[in-house]
Amino acid sequence: MSVVDFEPVNQRSTAEMIADSLRDAIMRGGLEPGAQLGEADLAAQFGVSRGPVREAMQRLVSEGLLHSIRNRGIFVIELTLADVVDIYRARTAIEGGALALILDGRREIAYEALGAGVTAMQERAQAGDAAGVSDADQKFHEALVASAGSARLVRAARTLLIETRMCLGALQTTYPDLRVQADEHVALREAIGAAAPHRAHTLLRDHMTDAVQRLHGRFAEEPVSG
Repeated sequence: MSVVDFEPVNQRSTAEMIADSLRDAIMRGGLEPGAQLGEADLAAQFGVSRGPVREAMQRLVSEGLLHSIRNRGIFVIELTLADVVDIYRARTAIEGGALALILDGRREIAYEALGAGVTAMQERAQAGDAAGVSDADQKFHEALVASAGSARLVRAARTLLIETRMCLGALQTTYPDLRVQADEHVALREAIGAAAPHRAHTLLRDHMTDAVQRLHGRFAEEPVSG
């Protein structure tokens, strides 16, 4: 199992807090694809009994971020090219649905909410901080879905965005200039704010398609999960 230093947690909402920590470690690569998770080791790191760790791991299994292999244990998922294509196909459907709700009376809410992500992405791109751009990219899309005002869409998007963040380590290296990645989001935000609805939908679809095409090229060189 990959070695990650986890902080001991307060006993209140222990399983939820552990799940959040594991989720973040998976998203950021601290727990690498294919890594095996052991209850005893994690319980010792978190300073808790095995019960909350087991519950937290089962939460992530149900979310699809971990998978259980009979008589072997629980492992972090490994994403294939087919998985990546499916992730972006599902994201296009969910975020497209969120965008439709936004364009029907929630433009100002979304435009305001997307501002912080765009600003952070531009600043991190200017600094050449690829990881920072990826973090801001995720925040942008989280804000987009949240701006639709649908708790169910937010829940549906959550795991997909984490899986996407797992891919972004490979995706960001395909951009010759990180500012191009930031500029795509600037254009999408402006379209959400004022452009004709078909323009906003087209930019969102093109953004998702471009990401898949870039990852296709990356997979030809080496697996994202490797």
